[in-house]
Amino acid sequence: MSEKIVLAYSGGLDTSVAIPWLNDKGYDVIAAILDVGQAGKDMDAIQAKATQVGAVQSIVVHAQDEFADDYVTPVIKANALYEGAYPLVSALSRPLIIKKLVEIAHENDAHAIAHGSTGKGNDQVRFEAAIHALDSNLKIEAPIRDFHWSREEEIDYAKEHNVPVPIGKASPYSIDANLWGRANEAGILENPWNQAPDDAWGMSVSPEEAPDEAAFLDLDFEKGIPVALNGEKMKLSELIKKLNEIAGANGIGRIDKIENRLVGIKSREVYEAPAAAVIMTAHKDLEDLTLERDVAHYKPIVEQQITNLIYDAMWISPLFDALLAFIDSTQQVVNGTVKMKLYKGQAVPVARKSATNSLYDENLATYTSADSFDQVAAGGFIKLWSLPTMVFEQVNHVHSDKLGE
Repeated sequence: MSEKIVLAYSGGLDTSVAIPWLNDKGYDVIAAILDVGQAGKDMDAIQAKATQVGAVQSIVVHAQDEFADDYVTPVIKANALYEGAYPLVSALSRPLIIKKLVEIAHENDAHAIAHGSTGKGNDQVRFEAAIHALDSNLKIEAPIRDFHWSREEEIDYAKEHNVPVPIGKASPYSIDANLWGRANEAGILENPWNQAPDDAWGMSVSPEEAPDEAAFLDLDFEKGIPVALNGEKMKLSELIKKLNEIAGANGIGRIDKIENRLVGIKSREVYEAPAAAVIMTAHKDLEDLTLERDVAHYKPIVEQQITNLIYDAMWISPLFDALLAFIDSTQQVVNGTVKMKLYKGQAVPVARKSATNSLYDENLATYTSADSFDQVAAGGFIKLWSLPTMVFEQVNHVHSDKLGE
């Protein structure tokens, strides 16, 4: 009797050729397809394709809302941008995918899980670290990595085993997408001197082709999470999809960067995240209005650590849980509305308000006669503020002895 194995199946080249390979190794393959908002993907067609190429069972898990509510939400609250640019598109979906794979394995008495990651990528670590954490007894198969297939060899293998893969050797892009964005690599993109061609993008128009008039929209936030677009309440998954359309049509969210992978190599990555670009810019702007100074200055330290943990496959870790608790506590006051201007690739906050949590006092900030700031107190404050430096210099003369040199 063949052993059951659950395969994380996307319908692409890597996971499609993995099915006959696993069959040849003696496995009955259960293909698990996670619907996390891959725009333009026909889940029924992907499900049928898995059984067509040899899976004994094909399961579609509809998880868009869970992905948005439980995985995108922490990234928004933490302003999580890896190396200051990447909103963790692929890294975010992996913990949810592994959770579902392990659940399916338990439900079907499978004792192994397979993925289509290569030995050079981050996903192999994300998949296997989470599997080990959730059920260390599960075996792991990684045919693309362990068999050392090149891209060309995979395509040849697919043809030999009648695996229909809509890809050619001349343009072998590797694309991963979900609600939060789209990642593209391989092919012509592997040379960092090559500009990304038009067909490398799929969620946005070029800024040059965007409308000549700016678009404006209002985003309402509650506890750090957007809950309404232009006054219309909607669940987060729907709001993200709507914003992807609006922002993408204005050329917003394109990212072309050299990235430091977890495995230690540099890679050229092309990302699109229109909704993320708008939401995270608006979120940070609202924090500037509502967070107390010391919290606002300290939070970026935690943000960088939590961002690296997500990227580095440490979603399941005590440190991540502890840092997320800090992030959540800061978001209790991040309530209000931000008006965004979208124009030819730029998403800019132009106005913001918070009826309940704004720390901006116009009477303190003004230079008019309405000024309520006690300017007389400033002199004493400055003297006390500089007291430690003044005493040190009086004793040691580090700088004062150099006067006149």
